[in-house]
Amino acid sequence: MMQRSLRTILRDAWRLTAPYFNSEERWAARLLLLVVIALNLSLVGFNVVLNFWSGAMFDSLQQKDAALFTNLILFWRSGTLSFSLSDKDTFIPGFVALATVYIAIAIYAIYLRQLLEIRWRTWLTHRLLGEWLTDRAYYTMGLQTAQAQPGAKPGAQPYADNPDQRIAEDVRDFTRNVLVYGISLMRNVVSVISFGSILWTLSGIVTVWGVSIPGYMLFIAIGYAIVGTWLTHLVGRPLVGIEFDKQRLEADFRYSLIRVRENAEGVALYNGERIERLALLDRFAAVVGNWRSYMSREKWLNMLVNGYGQVASIFPLVVASPRYFAGEIQLGGLTRISGAFGQVQASLSWFVDRYDALAALRAIVERLAGFQAATADARSLAQGGVRVQAGTEPDVSLEHVQIALPGGRVLMEDGNFTFPQGQATVISGRSGSGKSTLFRALAGLWPFGSGTVRRPSGRTLFLPQKPYIPLGTLRNAIAYPDPVSAYPDAAVRDALAASGLGALAPELDADQPWTQRLSGGEQQRLAVARALLLRPDWLYLDEATSSLDPEAQSELYATLREHLPGTTLVSIAHRADVATFHDTKLVFKDGTLLPLSLVEGTTRPSP
Repeated sequence: MMQRSLRTILRDAWRLTAPYFNSEERWAARLLLLVVIALNLSLVGFNVVLNFWSGAMFDSLQQKDAALFTNLILFWRSGTLSFSLSDKDTFIPGFVALATVYIAIAIYAIYLRQLLEIRWRTWLTHRLLGEWLTDRAYYTMGLQTAQAQPGAKPGAQPYADNPDQRIAEDVRDFTRNVLVYGISLMRNVVSVISFGSILWTLSGIVTVWGVSIPGYMLFIAIGYAIVGTWLTHLVGRPLVGIEFDKQRLEADFRYSLIRVRENAEGVALYNGERIERLALLDRFAAVVGNWRSYMSREKWLNMLVNGYGQVASIFPLVVASPRYFAGEIQLGGLTRISGAFGQVQASLSWFVDRYDALAALRAIVERLAGFQAATADARSLAQGGVRVQAGTEPDVSLEHVQIALPGGRVLMEDGNFTFPQGQATVISGRSGSGKSTLFRALAGLWPFGSGTVRRPSGRTLFLPQKPYIPLGTLRNAIAYPDPVSAYPDAAVRDALAASGLGALAPELDADQPWTQRLSGGEQQRLAVARALLLRPDWLYLDEATSSLDPEAQSELYATLREHLPGTTLVSIAHRADVATFHDTKLVFKDGTLLPLSLVEGTTRPSP
């Protein structure tokens, strides 16, 4: 995978983020974000107060002052502090009050952040779904491969693999992590400023080679964090590519499992368990190989991060202890220096502590940005190809239609043909000649080619060889793509009975996996029932009854002609019996639609 520059990643992240906060929800989103930021920054303020409280507490222990200790726990402390550089009284709330308010703020800081997260995820999901489904980008993306992209190598992965994962998981992780890490980064910036000033004040002055350095502990904390960040980046940089591949390989493995589940009967009939197991294990082996690469790199990163953290826990005490042993500061002052140093160092080490998580976030941004780019390219590609336009004539006409495959091979060079309204036309031809591709072009799906298909007004329905059966009830499947409320119960039952599926009428409202339960022939009967219910003006069938025996196929065609007398039929079929239910017979040969009587070797006359 070619990793993009950090500048490009940040730009892509901004393009994914900014639209929501400028959308129709912008005022609610901005208000929620401001409240969440304010609550999180107030937690930093509480940490500053706790730093003072800790100093006073350790002083009370050193002085064995039980009354002061009790006040610091239950009530408050007011007076001059031994570690304060000012003679003014300092008010410090008791621990009970501090903890109560702190807990309340911490709870609502998380709750409101989660509320903003789900609102943002909802909005972004709607947007990406819209981009994916608009102009049938989801279909065109399935035809595109990485080979079509500039500089792609042979055998490259699809340009935007696993769109389901990108919309479901990547959007979820992106909205959550951007808020979590963004707010965390902001808290740490404020912590550096707040505790940096404390550390500067408490550090005093150290003289090195005759040079007096004020606030030296602050400079040591900054230098320590810079070295740790640089080393972490060197060790963890490969994690970005590993994380990107990890998401893809996990999704590929999951998709393969789903494919076996959805095609369980076919696998069982072929006794294909062994080859499916080998294929699944091969994909899982890729997951394991990626995970081992992750483990190896994570081992070195964890070694660095944990060593860095362990040294940081003792480092400020070692550096500041000479002043304590010299009597310049008391125990409370030493603990405050250690605490402030830890806060500054931890805030400056934000990048170190979250490097692997940031690598995962970077991979997510690249996947979402790639998905948006792929949908945009697919919509752009869909604008070309064979165009379907409204016609002024009652017939469907092809004007200078060229149809090609994605690789460039031309199936139809210059098609000019008319399908008359009210007639039934059957198209036959050898397998691979381009009949199904012509079917897709007539539907306005095929982006590879040129020319125009003019269709008159009226409802058009296309029935492919493998029907689509949506999730839900059988009633929902029959009415698709219309809502079930569009048709009375009697009409649905009549369509089911006419298509030969009357025995399923008692289960019309059963929510079952109908794709698995119904055989191939029953699924095609269901598609015919859909046509009988929707009553289109133009009905196109691409081997839509090929899974049925010849007798059942003839019965269904007779039913269609009887129940849809005003519907124009255009069928693609191999069986000669189908032709008897049509008025015009055509053969797709050498990229041209020819009347059957003109084709060499035929004996059937043209109608």
